Amino acid sequence: MTTSTSALPAPRASAPADGLTVAIDIGGTKIAGALVHPDGTMTATTRRPTPRGVDGDGVFAAVAEVIADLASSPLWPSAVRCGVGSAGPVDTSRGTVSPVNIGAWREFPVQARVSAELARHGADIPTILAGDGVAMTAAEHWLGAAKGYANALCMVVSTGVGGGLILNDQLHPGPTGNAGHIGHISVAFDGEPCVCGGRGCVESIASGTAIARRALADGWTPAGDATAAGVAAAAQAGDPVALAAFDRAGRALAAAIAATATLVETDIAVIGGGVAAAGDTLFEPIRTHLASYATLSFVKDIQVVPASLGTHAGLIGAAAAALKLLPA
Repeated sequence: MTTSTSALPAPRASAPADGLTVAIDIGGTKIAGALVHPDGTMTATTRRPTPRGVDGDGVFAAVAEVIADLASSPLWPSAVRCGVGSAGPVDTSRGTVSPVNIGAWREFPVQARVSAELARHGADIPTILAGDGVAMTAAEHWLGAAKGYANALCMVVSTGVGGGLILNDQLHPGPTGNAGHIGHISVAFDGEPCVCGGRGCVESIASGTAIARRALADGWTPAGDATAAGVAAAAQAGDPVALAAFDRAGRALAAAIAATATLVETDIAVIGGGVAAAGDTLFEPIRTHLASYATLSFVKDIQVVPASLGTHAGLIGAAAAALKLLPA
């Protein structure tokens, strides 16, 4: 177990001010946990690699180890709620997850299993499940780049493309927890098929996988691994094929951001995830193309900014979702 304390900015005044939140962040490579204070400070942080080659119970065993680590903290008795953020798809109405990057979990009842494990360690506390895009949105609105905005779209652009919505200063996860899943808005009428079964989705154009695939198809020769990071490095060095791949991704993201802003009048779009680490290589084409899509008076001033919480976003997001969605 690793233990640390990470100082983050103060929360919005409306955040509940009592008790700790158990935060669990479940992804394809790691399962992390922390006890999160009302000011966003994390203590007793711990993590395990996500198991491979095991069944569903084998994967959950790592979650149970994370919870056991947290339960060993002297602060454990102060925990009053739990937030679980998970890679998706999720169905928060049923408390289940079917992450594309955790093959052993299909409709796995993670919320009920976590609740039972918490109770086994003496913490019979309310638990909520959120998809990773919604969790990231909750985090950025609480302590990050969307703080102070009543209406925001937050996005994760990585191996996939996900997101979430803040509407009227409230997190809006939708009935199954998938509202704001911008990656599967279609932006290309005759575009290529997407893994979701649709066609021309943002994810099929702007994900890290899609950027690398497009660059390779157009003749890019990687110096090392054929990844979006490699394409970004080539673009920053002036490679025209790499630049074109990022321009295409930026255009897809701009079209989706403009469509979302037009539909629900968001004021800001916050973008995080591994592809966003490319910085202006990604953000400049988004902003350039946004001028062609966000033309109506009530959307033309929408801001596009990078997420600010970085590696904290998963755990802070799980806690923030619990703070925002569970009764105070």
